Amino acid sequence: MPAPPCTSCHAARAALRRPRSGQALCGACFCTAFEAEVLHTVLAGRLLPPGAVVAVGASGGKDSTVLAHVLRELAPRLGISLQLVAVDEGIGGYRDAALAAVRRQAARWELPLTVVAYEDLFGGWTMDAVARSTAGSGRSRSCCTFCGVLRRRALEEGARRVGATHIVTGHNADDMAETVLMNFLRGDAGRLARGGSLGSPGEGGALPRCRPLQFASQKEVVLYAHFRRLDYFSEECVYAPEAFRGHARDLLKRLEAARPSAVLDLVHSAERLALAASARPPRPGACSRCGALASRALCQACALLDGLNRGRPRLAIGKGRRGLDEEATPGTPGDPAQTPTPKAVPTF
Repeated sequence: MPAPPCTSCHAARAALRRPRSGQALCGACFCTAFEAEVLHTVLAGRLLPPGAVVAVGASGGKDSTVLAHVLRELAPRLGISLQLVAVDEGIGGYRDAALAAVRRQAARWELPLTVVAYEDLFGGWTMDAVARSTAGSGRSRSCCTFCGVLRRRALEEGARRVGATHIVTGHNADDMAETVLMNFLRGDAGRLARGGSLGSPGEGGALPRCRPLQFASQKEVVLYAHFRRLDYFSEECVYAPEAFRGHARDLLKRLEAARPSAVLDLVHSAERLALAASARPPRPGACSRCGALASRALCQACALLDGLNRGRPRLAIGKGRRGLDEEATPGTPGDPAQTPTPKAVPTF
């Protein structure tokens, strides 16, 4: 049976039905519609003002590849300039191939590329070294937690090096729905309250961040990459199989099979979430060591590195961070007794 005509141009045959709307479109019309929706997200959310220098977090994967390509197409209309910033986490047998894909993209699209490495930024630590350090501590399954904290810091540093005014990342709707589920399952009210917006405004001197693909499904991101014939790296990180996110992803797939709107329902639920006054986290202060935003004496990145350097990685995440503050040597950076505690002010 021949494919129906495209419901947009009425000239070409439809190549797909959009997963959510069921609209039959040819590849060209689908890509045009996808780009228009991302443009609407950026404009409606006032995410990237004219004149912005935008650092695109480029991992070589499908999401960041699609994001960079779409923003390159939209840049003249938005009045922005783009810089690709890639992070080398130091994962043997994985990151080199991903960075090769980023370099091919930068050359093909004639976009400047800057690569920052964990090893250079964090005193010689790479993710492989972190994994070895945590292997016997009961924290080996937390590699993605460690990497997420360091990657965020590294991307911020790379963006500053290129003079960026804004940072964009390729998180899609499925990623955000998984994050909402994870925060619910962990009972993390603070992250739930912060996780529904399209980004962060840049508190405490941090650069503003946003997620232009937040309402785009993973399926449509893949379809866009297919029809635009984009070159991207598709292998899973070697540390991902043990991550807690995988359980949330499996649960989300089952929920979506029963209720196709589950992904966007979760994303929009997080947007509308409000915390009771008693549950609202205090306004973060400044890290006593690096000056970044922090809810304790040390920010997450400094706490993580401090725990690793002491040979006690469990102090870097979770409840162990309290122990890190308590065990800080008097008179050293991060010691609460020597560092004024920022006054807690409700954020909502």
